[in-house]
Amino acid sequence: MQDGAYDLAVIGGGINGCGIARDAKGRGLSVVLVEQGDLAGATSSASTKLIHGGLRYLEHFEFRLVREALAEREVLLSIAPHIIWPVRFVLPHHRGLRPWPVIRLGLFLYDHLGGRRVLPPTSTLDLGSDPAGKPLKPEFRRAFEYSDCSVQDSRLVILNARDAADKGAVVLTQTRCTKARVQGQQWVLSLENQDNGERSQARARALVNASGPWVSDVLHDIIGRDVPLRIRMVKGSHIIVDRLFDHDKSYIFQNVDNRICFAIPYEHDFTLIGTTDEDYTGDPSQAAITEAEIDYLLGAINEYFRTPVTRSRIRGTYSGVRPLYDDGTGKPQEATRDYELKLGEGRDGPPVLSIFGGKITTYRKLSEQAVEKFRWLFPQMGGPWTNSAPLPGGDFDFEQVAGQISTILRRIPDMKAGQAERMFRCYGTRTMRIINGASKMTDLGEEFGGGLTRREVDYLISEEWARSAEDILWRRTKLGLYFDSQQTSTLQSYVQALTTDRSPARQSIRHGSAS
Repeated sequence: MQDGAYDLAVIGGGINGCGIARDAKGRGLSVVLVEQGDLAGATSSASTKLIHGGLRYLEHFEFRLVREALAEREVLLSIAPHIIWPVRFVLPHHRGLRPWPVIRLGLFLYDHLGGRRVLPPTSTLDLGSDPAGKPLKPEFRRAFEYSDCSVQDSRLVILNARDAADKGAVVLTQTRCTKARVQGQQWVLSLENQDNGERSQARARALVNASGPWVSDVLHDIIGRDVPLRIRMVKGSHIIVDRLFDHDKSYIFQNVDNRICFAIPYEHDFTLIGTTDEDYTGDPSQAAITEAEIDYLLGAINEYFRTPVTRSRIRGTYSGVRPLYDDGTGKPQEATRDYELKLGEGRDGPPVLSIFGGKITTYRKLSEQAVEKFRWLFPQMGGPWTNSAPLPGGDFDFEQVAGQISTILRRIPDMKAGQAERMFRCYGTRTMRIINGASKMTDLGEEFGGGLTRREVDYLISEEWARSAEDILWRRTKLGLYFDSQQTSTLQSYVQALTTDRSPARQSIRHGSAS
């Protein structure tokens, strides 16, 4: 590969790295992003799948963070209505909670801090008559109900990367930055392809370290700089169980230890339960749920649900490490979810910006602020733009989802309604690129399982950097919940046969140019 010269190089293909790459490219900068594994391969695919203000953060007086997050809910809903949708959360009240008026005051602030415009306000529920009370124990008689949003977290990452690439950014997955050194007024990145060991270089006038749980390691070991802030690695684990209730509302429960637990409808047939908060000192890529965490989550929800949830109903688990900015707080659940952007070097040398902390809800604002940090270096770049620009497939209003799905079903009458909904919830209006020219299911080619067809797999390889069955089944979709080992093996063989120069992961570094 030949060297490429860019304005900005980004290390890390999680939500912050991809968000920054998209924002910067849209302002006219030339951008290269390098990710050692798959996009959203770590923290960004292991969230509780929420775009939310963080009701519990009010207790810690993090009003700025909550205000920003609440405002972002509706911004993100407007630019990605296919992968983000409104959800009503039910908060049952009982004597162990704070007094009813105190909770109502907190929810009043939650309704108004962020300038809510679209999402409905808080209301009260009689659990004796509302369907939300049916799966709960009879002692829970009343509840609050408030609004937040659900999100397909890994797809949010992919779509930011896709939009950056559509605008001309170079996105290199399975590519590890082994060293970043200063040469004159540029950073020189040494890159190694994880598939074939091929080595190359990229040059950039500025560098962003958005490597999540590895931010300190990358800053010290690869970039060769002192670490100005500490991160606190906190593991959050979730379990996926058979569906526990029939309605589409979610629950937020407060536990006896003052931590909270969510029970959220998930992929139609399941309920997602989480999360835990535990300090973590191991390799972030090896984070896994423990038996103690499973006991904790089951115990927490069984305090509320009428029918006990047992281990036999667990269909999957996942864990991720949150790289939180270490503010010295004692308990992991009390550590701030705010972020810090630390700019190193300056006008006497090429700058490096490191991202500490953050949460998926505020990624867009973080990205906007991160790119603004380089305005002194790139005075010609454009201004903020991402607050109204749809992500790929999101060029419609969220209230039009049902009509959009109906359009797909009219195009392919023998497609099941559930499959049409799943595809639209992944790809939005870009679903038409996948089914283009098809009038019946057989036109979409072989089905690998769960409604996943050859046409869709080809799209994920050519347009979304998929390199393995795991990429497709757990990050581009969640169809791994429906696949058995034989189906997974068949899909993996097909993907391996196709992952050559057709994939955007194989983009050559030579495609980059400085603006």
